[in-house]
Amino acid sequence: MILREVLEGVALRGALPDGLAVRDVAGLEYDSRTVRSGSLFFAFPGARADGRAFASEALGRGAMAVVSELPPPEGFPSGDFPGAWIQVEHGRRALARAAANFYGHPDQRVAFTGITGTNGKTTTSYLIDSILRTAGKVTGLIGTIEYRMAGDVRPAPNTTPESLDIMRFAAELERRAPAQERPHLVAEVSSHALSLGRVWGFRFHTAVFTNLTRDHLDFHGTMEEYAAAKRLLFAPPEGPSPEWVVLSADDPAAQQMIAAGSGDSRVIWYGLSKRAELRAEGLRVGFLGLDFDLAWQGRKQPIHSPLAGRFNALNILAAAGAGLSYGLDLDAIAQGVAACIAVPGRFERVACGQPFLVVVDYAHTDDALRNTIQAARELTTTIKAHNELASVRPGRVITVFGCGGDRDRAKRPLMGMAAAELSDFVVLTSDNPRSEDPLAIMNDALVGVRRFDTPMVAEPDRAKAIRLAISEANPGDVVLIAGKGHETYQVLKNETIHFDDRETAREVLESFGYRDQGRG
Repeated sequence: MILREVLEGVALRGALPDGLAVRDVAGLEYDSRTVRSGSLFFAFPGARADGRAFASEALGRGAMAVVSELPPPEGFPSGDFPGAWIQVEHGRRALARAAANFYGHPDQRVAFTGITGTNGKTTTSYLIDSILRTAGKVTGLIGTIEYRMAGDVRPAPNTTPESLDIMRFAAELERRAPAQERPHLVAEVSSHALSLGRVWGFRFHTAVFTNLTRDHLDFHGTMEEYAAAKRLLFAPPEGPSPEWVVLSADDPAAQQMIAAGSGDSRVIWYGLSKRAELRAEGLRVGFLGLDFDLAWQGRKQPIHSPLAGRFNALNILAAAGAGLSYGLDLDAIAQGVAACIAVPGRFERVACGQPFLVVVDYAHTDDALRNTIQAARELTTTIKAHNELASVRPGRVITVFGCGGDRDRAKRPLMGMAAAELSDFVVLTSDNPRSEDPLAIMNDALVGVRRFDTPMVAEPDRAKAIRLAISEANPGDVVLIAGKGHETYQVLKNETIHFDDRETAREVLESFGYRDQGRG
């Protein structure tokens, strides 16, 4: 494909020279280390590094030209950049359009499903993927925990990767699917990705909204800007609106997602309230998961999910809405929901035969922490029903939590309040402190914890904090370890170390003499 065709529809700040416009483009890259002869290199400005600093390296590796929203860097002996420089209005939007052109617009043939919202994106994406796979579809999954390509699992460097990576992924997924079969790509779409233009102009068959609560204000500044970023998935300023949108009738922010219209999108409203057309009736929450009747257009379908916690009913409903957008019947949706046994780090149990429950969850906002603690509270009575060793007293909720460094400081006391208000015992610890002092972060959260008289302990060493919480547990209690979920690392000021809440909890339980009989 020649350069003029690759850049068709890209907003340029100057005309392409005739000789350059007809040159063949061998590939697109935004990492200078992967450039090969004939590549088109995109140089983005960034908070930590300016991509223009790597332009010379890209040219040295054979790049045909550099694309950037900024002018060439200064400092060359002749004053002129020694290569072709193409200046565009917006670098990442340019890459999104160029990637779609270069790979032949796979989003027109692969059914894209995007999920956005503060909480629940990962679980909802796993549920949708399970529903589609159980129905016999070829699927790909892009999200926080991992990427999946037609059954193959790959590491996930970003929740939502760059547009070029998404288009490459979609093109490969299309090649892997049998002829005449439409593959499905399910992707978590973060507010950062939407703001930066990583899905700019993409065609989504289905867009799902989970909820909107305080998060990422260190990036967006205000809740209004945060909501505006989410809305870009449903009412894109450029490119088609989704064919279907699936919205939570229980979240006030959902109406904003389609305010002023989302083109000709068909809307499914889901939720637990009577306002929802797709809703859960007769919800039963237990130690072994969730059961309810899925009500839709006068029909009812029994649903069982191994996922625990009331909040997961909303994730299941959102996924069911996506399934309906693809024409699946209620029975197929029910089978797919039942097949999704667990989601790593999302209310994930750590079981070693102990007479109390240990759960690891990714909750790292005050709303998510509140929902997760409430789900744990509901399970305390259920644990007693399944556990002869449980005491007759009500089970307690023991919460371990911390707050991330280099992130929105204002949510720290809010998380502290949520933990102390709803828990019976709180262990405040460190999360990923990054460049900040862990004790300073904990002090910010402590302001909220001290609004209540809940017994608490502050322990900056996360491993010791987990041990302390588990040692405090009695039969019938729930120990909730919140914040890091599936993560297998801890980011400190000068290094990143291996740390997995699930591994640590299991080691502590085994040191106390508990053994999971299923593990030998």
